[in-house]
Amino acid sequence: MNATIYQSAINIAAKVGLYLSLTMLIPALVDLYFGHPDWKVFALSACLMGSLSLVTVAATQGGPPPFNRKMGFLLVNLLWLVVSIVGAVPFWLSSVNLDFAEALFESVSGITTTGSTVIAGLDNAPPGILVWRSLLHWLGGIGIVALGLFVMPYLRVGGLSFFKMESSDTTEKPFARIVTYTRAFVLIYIVMTVTCAVIYGYLGMNRFDAINHAMSTIATGGFSTHDASLGYFNSLPILWVATFFMTLSSLPFSVLILFIVRGRLDTLKDPQIIVFLSYLTVLAIAASLFQRLENGVAFHEALAHSFFTVSSILSTTGFASDDYMLWGDFIVALAFAATFMGGCSGSTAGGMKAYRFIIIFNSIRAGLYKLIYPNGIHTVRYGKALVDIDVQRTVFLFFTAYMMIWAFGSLAMGAFGYDLLTSASAIATALSNVGAGLGPIIGPAGNFSTLHDPALYLLSIMMLLGRLEILTVLVVLTPLFWKE
Repeated sequence: MNATIYQSAINIAAKVGLYLSLTMLIPALVDLYFGHPDWKVFALSACLMGSLSLVTVAATQGGPPPFNRKMGFLLVNLLWLVVSIVGAVPFWLSSVNLDFAEALFESVSGITTTGSTVIAGLDNAPPGILVWRSLLHWLGGIGIVALGLFVMPYLRVGGLSFFKMESSDTTEKPFARIVTYTRAFVLIYIVMTVTCAVIYGYLGMNRFDAINHAMSTIATGGFSTHDASLGYFNSLPILWVATFFMTLSSLPFSVLILFIVRGRLDTLKDPQIIVFLSYLTVLAIAASLFQRLENGVAFHEALAHSFFTVSSILSTTGFASDDYMLWGDFIVALAFAATFMGGCSGSTAGGMKAYRFIIIFNSIRAGLYKLIYPNGIHTVRYGKALVDIDVQRTVFLFFTAYMMIWAFGSLAMGAFGYDLLTSASAIATALSNVGAGLGPIIGPAGNFSTLHDPALYLLSIMMLLGRLEILTVLVVLTPLFWKE
């Protein structure tokens, strides 16, 4: 590979590392405001990582980067790796006493908006650390949407543009200029966050909790300022508000932009939106009925907690209102299945995503029709758009790689000494960027603080694999990628 590509990728990654270092001043100011000595940790981290990034930028300065597909793959992987390491430094140096494996895990979980945590005692944690976790979520959410809308379609390994597959040859875009589109997205992202925070505050959260939970909600991250997550507030209205914003953030931002800015009602007909909302509703109502009939929970409470829990899992947010492990085996099985499903492409949600299920279903149906009528023409469509064979191949490749990595990862967790439920759900929740797993250790009532360092490193890799759509990482591990 051309050395200029390495230089350009490192230069861009270093610049992003510099920007992230500057944001460390925000939690430093928060700690300083509350009189917590950890402000020095953030100030020191900002200086160290900022200086290192600045030196790297100066050392790799050159002409415009020769952007091509190899450059894209390398840059995406390098960016997320650098951001994860830079984000880990304050955790490592802070008074929460995390070793590097734990600090890296917390950082990766934050920036990938997974929401799994190794920090116990959040209610008494330094305010700067709590803000840093939420900031990583919020900034990661912006990066995730940009990745899904602008980068993945170009690399043809994931992402779905507005009513178009990533390999489409048409030039229709939501906006004529990418700058206009980006500005609209960032503005809507900020407005959604502020609106969510204001409503949380109106419903009883203090200002600090409202801002932190709003950033986690809109980013579909799941980090909370309390060990009991949203269950701490014991408020059904808060659960319904969280459900609404988690679901909204699971929809394609390209659709939200066209709907909000241009009033395009037809955008809501995107097939993945219909499928996502359909399986969310079915699963939530099924959980509600089970809670009412089997556990005798009042229906309005069952409905609120069920919709919140299902939305939290499908949107891959990971908030909890209760320990649903105690609701019954049916709910546990439902939660495990939902962990794999995810939200829509072009959103902050993770998982396999609804559009892939649509393509897989239509591909299987077309294949079966072909067996019946071998001379017929049986196309695979996404809505009205024709899905070409390359896209079908990529979707099935992703699905196969996803299941194989989940299986091997579960075996590796088992080799570390963990039980089957913990192992299988830990890998699943990391790959899907959901947050909470199943079982007494990493379930909704627990956290990842008791896991050993090798397991934390493995799960950190899985979170990055899942967030980067797996194939983006696997492709740089092939020998062919590094050849000229």
